[in-house]
Amino acid sequence: MSGETPADGGHRTRPDRGLRRTVELVGIGITALVAVVMLGFVALYWAQDLPVASELYGAFRSLGRGMDAAFGTNVFRHPIMWQSMATGVLVGVVAPLVGSFLVHREMALIGETLAHTAFAGVAIGILVTSATGWNGSLLLVALVVGILGALVVQWLTERTDAYGDVPIAIMLSGSFAVGTLIISYGDGLTGVNIRGYLFGNLAVVTPQGARLMGALSLLVVAGVALTYKQLLFITFDEQAARVAQLNVTGYNTLLVVLTAVVVVGAMQVLGVILVAAMLVVPVAAASQIARSFRETMYLGVIFGQLSVIGGFAVSIGLGLPSGGSIVVTAIAVYLASIVGSGFSVKAISAHG
Repeated sequence: MSGETPADGGHRTRPDRGLRRTVELVGIGITALVAVVMLGFVALYWAQDLPVASELYGAFRSLGRGMDAAFGTNVFRHPIMWQSMATGVLVGVVAPLVGSFLVHREMALIGETLAHTAFAGVAIGILVTSATGWNGSLLLVALVVGILGALVVQWLTERTDAYGDVPIAIMLSGSFAVGTLIISYGDGLTGVNIRGYLFGNLAVVTPQGARLMGALSLLVVAGVALTYKQLLFITFDEQAARVAQLNVTGYNTLLVVLTAVVVVGAMQVLGVILVAAMLVVPVAAASQIARSFRETMYLGVIFGQLSVIGGFAVSIGLGLPSGGSIVVTAIAVYLASIVGSGFSVKAISAHG
């Protein structure tokens, strides 16, 4: 017998819970600050010719040169690196945010499906470019095709009698098959780096791509914030949500569209093959130690940010692809969370 009474245990639990919540809020605050700074850079790079913006942009460049001097590198003085970091940081926020709903609804495969659909969009953009000389953004084409693919997936899921995730699997393989056929048909017609879109490459991120990711991130955060209660209700009890006459189909469609938006932005640094990992792995890590769904979201975003920053460090330091570096770092965080949780399995509460 330890001599500890239930009251003593309760007194110990409350301070621990308060400390835990404080640490989480500090982590979310730092993550939000970093994301705002990166959004600021994207905006300043776009408006660098304006008087005030040019001075602030110059300050960013000076900061980059200082970081290079401190770390002994030669990368942070270049705007392309800041664009890539901005895109990665934003992915680290929005991917776990949306992924929290997907994981708890056992819809992890949808991210992979929409990534392959977005790849078909890139292939279509390349074909249009080679045939017409159009010089638009391939990511915009991928976004349109990805959203259309999300709507098709939702329609198939609602209207077909196939078991489980069969429609999703069919869409996954079918869209990638279309993409590979188009790429093969137009092989050699353009100088687009297809390997970068498949595996992720810091050089793939363009100023237009970084701005698109910034706009999409604001859209995703606003969408989740405005519909959080409805999405949470559907996630944990879809049948009860239908009984309560909630527009379940509409909110399901919103969720898959938000997923498509995240996937298109994220595939610049993660690549089509690995993009789904950021929707799943940080959330899986958070689920090991979180006590509520809200806490899972907070920790998922924090772990996603750690994965992106750690992955960039590995990629820059060793000259490795950014996508693989970020995902391996995310898996390391996941394994660490398993060890830290003591291999325990807890039921996640919808409250808190």
